[in-house]
Amino acid sequence: MSRAGAPARVLVVGDVMTDIICRPEGPVLLGSDRRAKILSRPGGSGANQAVWLAACGLAVRFAARVAAADRDAFASRFAALGVEAAFAADPVLPSGTLVTLVSPDGERSFLTDRGANLALASADLPDALLEGTRRLVVSGYSLFEPSPRAAVTGLMARAAARGIETLVDAASSGFLQEIGAENFFAWTTGSDTLFANADEAAALTGGTSLEAQMQFLAERYRRVVIKLGGLGAALLRRGSRPLSLPAPAVTIVDSTGAGDAFAAAFIAAELAGNADEACLRAAISAGAEAVQHVGGQPVPAG
Repeated sequence: MSRAGAPARVLVVGDVMTDIICRPEGPVLLGSDRRAKILSRPGGSGANQAVWLAACGLAVRFAARVAAADRDAFASRFAALGVEAAFAADPVLPSGTLVTLVSPDGERSFLTDRGANLALASADLPDALLEGTRRLVVSGYSLFEPSPRAAVTGLMARAAARGIETLVDAASSGFLQEIGAENFFAWTTGSDTLFANADEAAALTGGTSLEAQMQFLAERYRRVVIKLGGLGAALLRRGSRPLSLPAPAVTIVDSTGAGDAFAAAFIAAELAGNADEACLRAAISAGAEAVQHVGGQPVPAG
């Protein structure tokens, strides 16, 4: 808890997207039809993290860029979910859209049009956003294109100067391979914690051994958390012994947002004063709960 008993504030920077979730009955047939269930849900890695953090009881501010025509409606939607929206309005680009193809085993493939997210600029992230902030959470998607990268790395530097811890989510193994691990490391220098799944860890290290991956990444980040899906998760704090915990067996419906739920629960547990093992246990539990529902954000009550 922060001063005066108020919830600790977390600042999240990342994408706002509308997720179009497609669950075909079988393999997609090139040039032909396949029956599918299609749903539209609010999404975006940064958006999902912000909503999950609010659901964990934290005070959350979420900075992003959306189409001017959408800003007020989006801000109202996030306010209803307990998130303070700090959205810049883009006069030209549409808000981002993501098409997710969900296979029968719950695995996902993405088609992404990031729209206004690509135009996030330094002016969209003023110092005022850092007032009262205990943690800065950065989605790796914000680092994969020049304009948002310049804006976000500048904010990260200003946060570090104020003693605010930064946690970075690696976000996408495909984009990591495209931009190169050394670039990603350069852009995230000074970050305290890295969250990555197994594919992202492999893309960043080139290694297949979990222990080797963690040791390599711990040379660059004070703490490394690797999400292993149904196998649980592992954590290594620089200078300490690695920690690994299993995941409960659950029926996977949709893995979208599970990593965001995981990170949010971890951060909330840490800000509540818990040690790494309790934080990792809470994160695994949240991720396991998230995969049992369609969509990347908490299921509304009722």
